[in-house]
Amino acid sequence: MDIPSLSIQLSTAKANDMVSVALLKKTLDTVEDNGESMIKMMEQSVTPNLGQNIDLRV
Repeated sequence: MDIPSLSIQLSTAKANDMVSVALLKKTLDTVEDNGESMIKMMEQSVTPNLGQNIDLRV
């Protein structure tokens, strides 16, 4: 069993896991920001009085 090689492989695997977790965390933050932005846009687009009155001329 080659201990130094095993140590390097374990260290590399740990670094890869840390990078993957950081990337997933950043992706989650981006998705949450996009969701909040979409909610704000939807709230601003709602006009509760629209369509309640009709102007008719004969």
